[in-house]
This record gives sequence, structure tokens and C-alpha cells, in this order.
Amino acid sequence: MTIAKRQFDTLVIGAGGGGLRAALQLSQAEASVAVVSKVFPTRSHTVAAQGGMNAALANVLPDSWHWHMYDTVKGSDYLGDQDAIEYMCRSASNLVVELEHAGVPFSRLDNGKIYQRPFGGQSQNFGGDQAARTCAAADRTGHAILHTLYQQNIRAKTHFFDEYFAIDLIKDDEGFILGALVLEIETGEPLLIEAKTTLLATGGAGQLFRTNTNAHINTGDGLAMALRAGIPVQDMEFFQFHPTGIAGRGMLITEGARGEGGYLINKDGERFMERYAPHARDLASRDVVSRAISTEVREGRGCGADGEHVLLKLDHLGREVLYKRLPGICDTVKTFLHIDPAEEAIPVFPTAHYTMGGIPTDRHGRVIVPVAQGQESIPGLYAVGECACVSVHGANRLGGNSLLDIVVFGRAAGNDIIDYLNDNRYHRPLDNDSVKQAMAHLRRWEQKGEGESVPALKKELQTTMENYCGVFRSEEVLQQGLDKVLQLEQRLQDVRLKDHSKIFNTARIEALELENLMDIAIATVASALGRQESRGAHSRVDHPDRDDQRWLKHSLYYKEQHRLDYKPVTLKPLTVDSFPPKERVY
Repeated sequence: MTIAKRQFDTLVIGAGGGGLRAALQLSQAEASVAVVSKVFPTRSHTVAAQGGMNAALANVLPDSWHWHMYDTVKGSDYLGDQDAIEYMCRSASNLVVELEHAGVPFSRLDNGKIYQRPFGGQSQNFGGDQAARTCAAADRTGHAILHTLYQQNIRAKTHFFDEYFAIDLIKDDEGFILGALVLEIETGEPLLIEAKTTLLATGGAGQLFRTNTNAHINTGDGLAMALRAGIPVQDMEFFQFHPTGIAGRGMLITEGARGEGGYLINKDGERFMERYAPHARDLASRDVVSRAISTEVREGRGCGADGEHVLLKLDHLGREVLYKRLPGICDTVKTFLHIDPAEEAIPVFPTAHYTMGGIPTDRHGRVIVPVAQGQESIPGLYAVGECACVSVHGANRLGGNSLLDIVVFGRAAGNDIIDYLNDNRYHRPLDNDSVKQAMAHLRRWEQKGEGESVPALKKELQTTMENYCGVFRSEEVLQQGLDKVLQLEQRLQDVRLKDHSKIFNTARIEALELENLMDIAIATVASALGRQESRGAHSRVDHPDRDDQRWLKHSLYYKEQHRLDYKPVTLKPLTVDSFPPKERVY
């Protein structure tokens, strides 16, 4: 079979903020750049980020990048790599100014400066009073950033392949990544995109869980492509549950709602966070607040007929403030709950939200793997954003740091790719065996006959993950969860499609997404079972304490034989003194 081919300097897979920031850097440097996205770019999940982007501008309260770094290291429960965290926090202010100049309409203070709101886990002076560090465009900050970056890429003549699904990476015998095989969803035809460098920016895997805040497109595609290419994924046991998803439905209520003065109550009307985090209360870090809500419900102090949620009160803020600062939240609550948050409290419960782990990278966006004498980069392969693990979030991400992560490391990857292209001016020969392997993967879904259905197996996978790998975990429950997911993986071989047409066959796309989710589910549960301590978002009731002596290390999961390995945390920052691990209280 003859496969259509295109050649570019760089292939970017994923059109969220990380991919588009890197693509913009490259197109402006006159590299030829292809961006492949399975949806129209402005539907990428960055569009859903609400509350804002952290940067120590000190527009509202005194602030410093060093205080931001301290909060991020502490928020990560000391699992974050401190060199990457310093790099990110130092870069933040410049990136906000850059985005503003590119056209992002940040909200303003009366004096004309960019508005900043308090978010969870922020402090002044290394753990002192609450800081106000999150730059916001009302509660639609991700929407504003994504549209701005897309428009700037159009101006820079970036080439977009809209509604193309990436199947597999292509690599040669020497380990160089040569591009990817993709599928045009409209025609069902494969396309081989050859590239000197390939950047994975495919987002997270929130669809692992039944109740989540993520778009349906967040199926861990880049993570699974890396696993199939023999690359491990890092720290997958750390999955963030956002404290305030709409109970039973999952839609996100931004942390900015509590930053503006909202607070949580239980069925007795008690502001229960005062018991769990006496200093920060409702603005403690997300893992702390999520565990507090889950504990209130487990101990019988939940609200509603079945006591399965708590309430987020915003009505005391006043209608004018609410509709000016949180217009999107007001619309969401009125649309899905038919209540007005200016008059009634919102039922909320922790909801699967963010993949802290991912493809291991350094702070230049290069994908790195362990070797006998340390680690080395995969030539030609980069990853940024939620699918990557540069490890600035460690065991728990602070709100407002994800938008910062994607633009800081999107730019860093773009810069490093420019250097790589200068040193590698020509395409390497294609590896036909690798192309055949990718095509065989795609053709697997041409098998006909009776079998299980994709939607049924996906639903079972999501329910299993929710029941066996949630906020609180134990060895017994995780082992049961791993056994069940491995059984589901076996059953995946018996799944068959009923629709074998080519034109816009979304059933085939959903089957490919389910394959990806299955690999990521196994990685997540296996990594959680392996880590015998509680740290950040990973809370083991049978190992309730953090154990720095044994577990201050990153986990690595390999698809081959479901193998686990570990590597050290980078505790040495670039220029300042390290923040050594200590008890984490809010």
C-alpha cells in the first residue's frame, strides 16, 4: 500500500497551549511546522482552564518568584524537581507580559495593572500570609490564551492538520524519532508525516475516571504512543482530584471561586476546612481540600439526601462581584443545576482533574530515559504540557501553575528544537519496519465479527478506576483494581467494530482512544500499588505517612512486562539554595 507522505522540520501533535506556544516559537524562526490535532485547535482542552496563570507580578500584594518557587516545591510534597521549578517561576512574569502583548485580554485593576486573585497554596515570604499571584481573564483564562496563540500561529503561517488522529511514532534502529503515522478522520486515510523533530503535546488522561472535569478528547494519546515506543511514563500514581467539581456531574468550579472569597460547608453549616488547614483553610492545596471533603462525606457530615457532597457558598459575595469575576461559573451552574450561585450554594465533590505524571522530560522539553550512567534524551523527541512530566508539579499541582507550565516549557522546547534543527539539517531515512508496525496497529480495527463493544468496555474501565484508584487507596483495593484492569486489557483483544466505513468513522477513533486509555490505566494503578507511602495526591490508608527515606524518588512505568523502576528527585535548584523536605502544613 502506498501511503501519502508530507515532510516538515517539526511535527507538533496536539494544539493546546503547550503545542501552540512551541509551534509559534518555531514558525517565527522560519522552521516548517505541522500541528496535528484530532479536534479543531480552539477546542483543545486548554480552552477549559478557568482560574488563571501564576506569576509573581506583585500587582495586588507583595510577591517574589522565590516565594512562588517555595510554594510550588511545598505544594509538590517535595517530589517536584527544583531546577525545573526555579526555571518556571523565574520565567513566569515575562511570559505573562508576552501573552498580554500577543493579545490576551487579562482582567484589570482600577490602576490599569493586570488583576491577580488568591489561589490555593500561595503564600508571601515562604509560608506567611496569603498571596495573590494568579493572573486572570475573568474565569476564562485558558480560553483567552488558546485563542490568542492560535491566531498568532495563523499569522506566523504554522501549517495545521485539523481533525487528524495520531496513531504511532515512527523511529529508526538508532532510536531517532522520525515523525508519526496519522489518520485523517474525514477520509479515513493514513498520512505519514516525516519530521526532524516531533513534539508531543496531547494533554492528560482525565477520561480514565467516570467522573472528571476533562473533555472527552483527554484520552492520554501521547502518553500511550510513548509507551508503545518503549519510553516509560513517570509518576503516574499522582492523579489530581479537584476539590470542587459539581457533585455527580464533574463540571469544574474554579479554585478562583474560593480565591474570590467562597467557602465550603458541611451539612451542619460548619466551615470544616478550619479543622484540616487552620491557617489557609479553603485555600489549602488541592490534595488537602479534596481529602477533607471526602472525609466529611465518609464520616456522615455530607449534604443532600444521600449525604454525598458538601456545599460551596458564594452568595455572600454579591451578584455584581460574582457575575463580573466568575461569569463562566455562573453560566455553568445555572445551565447544569438550574440554580443561581448568587442565591444558593453549589453542591461539590472531588473530581478527577489533572495528570501530574507523564512522559519524562528535562526543562528543555527533551524526552529523557534512564541509562546505565544517568539519563539521556531520545533524539528528535520532545514533550510539553500535561502529557509531559518535567516534574514541576511533583505529587500535587498548585492551581494556576498548569497554564504557566504549558507556556514556559512550550517556549523552552521551541528554543531547543531550533538548536537541534541547526545541528540536524536533513531528514533521516524512513524506517519501513516502524511504518509497517504502525500500519498494523491501525489495521487491527479492520477485524470483523462478533465481539465486545468499545463504549461498554470504556465505561467499565472508568468505573473500575473510580472505585479502585480514587482519593483514598490501600494495597488490597489497588491490587483488586490492577487485576480488574489487566482483565479488561485482555478483553480489549475481543472488541470488534460494527462500522468499518472510512468517512468520519468516529467509532474507530474511539477504539484507538480506548487502547490508549487502557495502557494509561495500567500504568496508573501499577504505579500507585508500587508506592508504599502517602504523598500529595497519592493517599494510602495503609501507609498514611510520607516516607522520604524510602520514597523520595520518581517512579517509572514501562509497558513491557508492566515493569516499575525509580529515579532520584532533583533537589538542587539552578541558582538558589534547595528547599529540603519538611512537614507540610497549611
